[in-house]
Amino acid sequence: MTQTYPTDWDVDQYRDDTEPEEHWDLRRTFMEAHKGRFSEQYLVALARTFTNIEFMGCIYPAPVMTKIAELSKDVAKKYREQKKNKLQRTFVSASNAAENKIKKRKSDPGTSYNKKS
Repeated sequence: MTQTYPTDWDVDQYRDDTEPEEHWDLRRTFMEAHKGRFSEQYLVALARTFTNIEFMGCIYPAPVMTKIAELSKDVAKKYREQKKNKLQRTFVSASNAAENKIKKRKSDPGTSYNKKS
């Protein structure tokens, strides 16, 4: 027999004032989807872990990652589809940026900082 937990608590009480709307919507959806399957405090922790993984790329021990992957399968489907269509940021190290800038100058003979006007 599967244990059930109280569902008479308000998910919205866990909204963080500094949390972006997109993050809260996904975390709320996660908690609502699994409310009653886990204790309130455990579910709140799982939901925070889920959003840390989803939005910040955090990595946790394998059993935690597996559990979150199973629980978030259906919850995150819509978000992940939308994410595929969004512009992705690419971070470049300062040394790579400088190297690319130098390469560009060498390949463009019209660019010179020593030119006199």
